[in-house]
Amino acid sequence: MDPPRPRNVLIIGGGPTGLVTLRNFLERGDYHNVQLVERRDDVGGVWYLDTPNNTLDGRPRWPSPAYPGLMGNVLPKFLSFSGAPFPPPETFPDQPFPDLLQTYQYLKKFAEPLLKTGKVRLDTEVVSVEELPAGKGWKVDLKYHTPEGVEESTEIWDAVVIATAWYDNPNWPDTPGLDEARAKGVAKHAKEWDGPTGFEGQRVVVVGNANSANDISSQLAPVAATPGVYRSIRRPNMFWFPMLHHPRMVDVAPIAKYSFPKPSSPSCTVHLEDGTQIDDVEHVFLGTGYAPLAPLVRVLEPSTGALEPLTDPTITPRRVPRLYKHILYAPNTTLAFLGGVVCAIPFTVGDLTSTWLALAWSPQSGVTYPATVEERLEPEKARLEAVETLRKSIENPTSLIAYHVLGPEELPYARGLREDIVHARPDLGKDLIEWTDEMWDEKEGMFVTKAELFEKQAERIKA
Repeated sequence: MDPPRPRNVLIIGGGPTGLVTLRNFLERGDYHNVQLVERRDDVGGVWYLDTPNNTLDGRPRWPSPAYPGLMGNVLPKFLSFSGAPFPPPETFPDQPFPDLLQTYQYLKKFAEPLLKTGKVRLDTEVVSVEELPAGKGWKVDLKYHTPEGVEESTEIWDAVVIATAWYDNPNWPDTPGLDEARAKGVAKHAKEWDGPTGFEGQRVVVVGNANSANDISSQLAPVAATPGVYRSIRRPNMFWFPMLHHPRMVDVAPIAKYSFPKPSSPSCTVHLEDGTQIDDVEHVFLGTGYAPLAPLVRVLEPSTGALEPLTDPTITPRRVPRLYKHILYAPNTTLAFLGGVVCAIPFTVGDLTSTWLALAWSPQSGVTYPATVEERLEPEKARLEAVETLRKSIENPTSLIAYHVLGPEELPYARGLREDIVHARPDLGKDLIEWTDEMWDEKEGMFVTKAELFEKQAERIKA
């Protein structure tokens, strides 16, 4: 049976992946109608850091998980969409990594011609995406948020691209007492971090040692109560992952439980797994990542024909299930996910995956994929087995060994997609970055560059 060739495509999400997907569908595919909807009042996704004052007319807000002072971990070369080079930061070469504002400005400029096409609808919230029977497409329920109120509508689309990542779904550890700590406002997810102002002289614990936790710790270290900010780490990070060492960062054991020995006090006691405890903790920030969930999407279960949620928080390992190449929903390939995999250079991967998808859905493109559901599910099966084998081979494995975290597989994954694209469209070979061994070494070198910057920062602190 011939694969579906959707003519009308809806892209959900106006962040980096959604924007480059719209560009690639418009310029590299053959479609009747392609549109992008974004629930916020501007594009940029996580890089658009709005403030409460930005929306005074009663419309809902979905604040970014980014925070003031956020410094990127990716060099401009790997933040550049094909045909749109990222300008060198003004701080280059002393600080070669673009910051939050510089990245937003790049995305805003990239989006300008797309916004002029009328293909982008802002303030448009997707409420649900439901599969229709007999290959009739997808029913999408929407809310339009205007100063005058809310308007609702339902649309039918041949195909849908989910390009929203997972930032609505913070991970919360199953730690005794955490629910009470959250209810009392002591424990918050890193998504709520808004900078160190107001935490002067406070006793603060930060959980985790990946990007957000490290940034929060480094911002709190100069202002937190003596001896400094406590950083609770369950396991060492990958050996190549750069971490800032500050004389006022105190690394402690994983948290065993939270307790409130003084009912009248808003602070808590944090009990650690090594038997020690930290008393009078006023704030805990958990940099524990996000869950790969798509709660808006419901699909038809083949055995019953009933609509069921596509994702389930209890699925093990956690993932959006039944995806081919982390992109196509295997049972119905008119549903796609982009931007959900965790990778080192997400802008570049987003450009590549959306180009592949634009060609895979386009008539006579030359990009093909397996014809049967069973064949399309084979890569998922193989990856599940590989991840499980790797986790069993390591004592106390890092949470970064997960289905949706590409890790070392990023290079062969990207190479395979690029080969498909260039085979179908040789002209695109000059636009898309080449995933050579040299390119990969340069990408890996970003961690060394970041570590060197941290060392220089530590030296300045000591001085």
